[in-house]
Amino acid sequence: MRSLTERDIRGSFVNCSKGEAQRLSVPRDLGERDWEALDFLGWRDPGAPDRSYLVTERGSRLVGVTLRLASAQRGFLHRSMCSLCLTTHPGSGVSLMTARKAGAAGREGNSVGLYMCTNLACSLYVRGKKVPEGGGRFQESLTTEEQIERTLGNLSAFLGKLDVPGAE
Repeated sequence: MRSLTERDIRGSFVNCSKGEAQRLSVPRDLGERDWEALDFLGWRDPGAPDRSYLVTERGSRLVGVTLRLASAQRGFLHRSMCSLCLTTHPGSGVSLMTARKAGAAGREGNSVGLYMCTNLACSLYVRGKKVPEGGGRFQESLTTEEQIERTLGNLSAFLGKLDVPGAE
C-alpha cells in the first residue's frame, strides 16, 4: 500500500458524511507505518471502542469505510476466524464489524457485516510480521503472495457488498 496522509484518509470515506470524516480519529503514527507490509490501513478509534476504520486502494481510488463492532463478548475458550485473512483468535480477537452501505442504501440504514480481526492487523498476520495472541494461522500450501491475494479478494468482495465502486 502507498503511504497515506491524514488528508488522503479523511477524503477517502464513502459511507459517512464529510463532517463525520473530518471528526473521526486518525492514527498519529502514519509516518512510522510499514506501508509496504499493509494491504489496507485499519485502526480502532481510541475514543469510541465500538468504532473502527479501514482505508484501502481499490483500483486507482482510495476507499475508506467506517465500521461498528458488535458488543457481544466471547469467552476466552471460544475461537473465531477472521473472514479476511483466515487467522484464528481466542475470545474477542475476532469481531463482527458492520459498515453502512455507500450512497442512498446506507442513508436508509442498510449495512453489511463481516467477521474481522478486531485489531485489523490482517496484513501483518498473513506476512508473519505479527503473531496472534493465543490464536494461530493454519499451515497452508499457498505462498504468502497467494494468501495476500486471497485476503485482498475477500476485502474486495466485502467492499462490493457495500456498493463501493470497483476497480475500473
